[in-house]
Order: sequence, then structure tokens, then C-alpha cells
Amino acid sequence: MPRGCFKPRTMQTITLGRTGLIVPRNGFGALPIQRISTDAAVRLVRRALDGGMYYFDTARFYTDSEEKLGIALEGRRGDVVISTKSGATTVDGFWDDLHTSLRLLRTDYVDIYQFHNPDFCPRPGDGTGLYEAMQQAVAQGKVRYIGISNHRQRVALEAIESGLYDTLQYPFSYLASEVDLDIVQRALAADMGFICMKGLSGGLITHSAAAYAWLAQYNVAPIWGIQKESELDEWLSYQDNPPVLSDDMLALIEKDRKELKGDFCRGCGYCQPCTVGIQIEDCNRMSLFLQRAPHSVYLTQEWADKMAMVDLCIGCGQCMTRCPYGLDIPNLLRRNKVDFDRVWNSR
Repeated sequence: MPRGCFKPRTMQTITLGRTGLIVPRNGFGALPIQRISTDAAVRLVRRALDGGMYYFDTARFYTDSEEKLGIALEGRRGDVVISTKSGATTVDGFWDDLHTSLRLLRTDYVDIYQFHNPDFCPRPGDGTGLYEAMQQAVAQGKVRYIGISNHRQRVALEAIESGLYDTLQYPFSYLASEVDLDIVQRALAADMGFICMKGLSGGLITHSAAAYAWLAQYNVAPIWGIQKESELDEWLSYQDNPPVLSDDMLALIEKDRKELKGDFCRGCGYCQPCTVGIQIEDCNRMSLFLQRAPHSVYLTQEWADKMAMVDLCIGCGQCMTRCPYGLDIPNLLRRNKVDFDRVWNSR
């Protein structure tokens, strides 16, 4: 099927801005498939595609995710929209990443190629050569549309205002701040495709129907991280029977907003690696996990061992320099450790 002529198989779709790409409201976030076997991942991806979930987002950073997608989607390239990402900081690294992604995905082009969470907005003439390399990749037909993925409000706003990007991938959920909502509205007004990551706020939102219904108010394309068939079935069920915001859902959303307001870890993982091996994105959300799930899920020796590592923190601050949200990570770790110990010792 010629590029740009994909015929959507579901009514629950949106158009990604000026790209003209029509994608389902249920996109497949392929980060989690790096945690399962190749056979399981291939089976999951093919089931997703057969069920109408034909937009797949991955990244070079996601270990073997691209390779698994390539195996699963081989022979069906005309049926899918694929986006991937490069975190390269040099031109040579950019080309190495792109050629590796194309090889692993078993394709000669990607629909959207994104700069992966840079701490600045790449532009022509900025001295890095990255944006020029992206333009060259488009001219060569290896990339169709230029995107940027970021967690930083400042970089997201710069990307929108620059007019250089066809798509923006950014965290957005019903826990979004007013600034986040403004970023979405600005992107849509600029005719950028908005790819919504963290629609469940890194697992803190546990009601998928409410998350889906809230996001459906906006012309955004959510990508849901999926690694289990039960998760896939849940999202696929919304294709033909999309949840609609109800009074009960709105009450739940308001309750979640009150519980989760303020500074909290979104679980993006960009703080890693930790100098002493602390699993920061897990430990820094423990207090919230204990509020929002049965204690039995987290009161295990495995979690106790993880939380015990917090005492090894040397306060080097490297994690703070990498956090897109500017969190005081060492202090947040200590607070979560205190909460965990209190519950663990009272069990």
C-alpha cells in the first residue's frame, strides 16, 4: 500500500496534525515488550494489529523492543504506522541509530522519527548538526515526519514555537497541570500531531476507562504501554465501545487529583542510572503505591530489599541533574522510605 494511503480499521481515530497520519486513539507503546520473551512479544503485537491497534511507538533506547516489533510486523509494513526515537547527541550517533532502527524494524523508512528527550530543542544552525541530519533523512526517504519526545515543559514549548516539528510526544493525563494543558492546546493550534505518553501517569492512574475517556476530549493520540494480553484486551475493548466521561468517573478523577497533587515521581526513569544502584523510579513512588493498591502487593521481601537500598544514597545529586521535573530526588527517596518502613513494620 503506498505511503500515506493507509485505510483505518476503527472509528476511534485521530489525525496527527499536519502529518495527515490517521492513527487509533489506542496506540501501542512498545517500551514494555522489552521485558517479555520474543515469542510473547510477537504474539502480543500481532494480536494488537489484528485487533485494530496499528500505531506502534518504540525507541532505540528500549533495548530489544525494535527488534521484536520488526519480527512481528514483517510483511505487514503497509498496515502500520511506526514511530521510533534517537537519543543521539552527535550526527554520527544519529545516523547509527537510524540505520540500526531501520534494520531491526525490517523497514526502509519510519513514519515519525523523534529526538528522544533532549535537554534542548534541536534547530538548524545550533552547532549540533542534528536537525540538519534529520532533514537529510527526510530527503532520503528514510523518515517521513520529524518529531520530538520530551518531558520538559520548556523544551516542549520551544519545539511548538519553532515550527520545526510535525509531532510532539509529551506526558499528558488527567493529572496534568495547567501548563501541561496549555502545551497541548498550543501544539494542536500549531497543527502539530500530539502523541500522548504517560496516559496512566506511570501506573499511578489505575482506572483505564477514566483515563481513556478524559483524553478523548482532546485531539491527541495516546500510546499505552502494554506487555500482557489482559492489558491488550482491555484497551482493545474500548475500540468499539469507547468509555464516556460519567459523573462517577469525574468524581474518581477529582479524588485522584487531590491525592496526587504536588511533586511526585512520574516513573520516566531518566534519573537512572543511580550511582549506588537504587531503583529510583520505583522507590520514589512507594508512598503513592501504598495509597492506591492493596498493601500485600508491595509488602514483599523483594520490595523491602529495593527500599533498603535507599539508605545507600550518597547524595551525589546526579539523578537531580537528569530529572525533567526538577524533583529533589534524595529527599523524596527518604520520605518514601519512611512511609514504607512504617507500613512494613506494622504488618
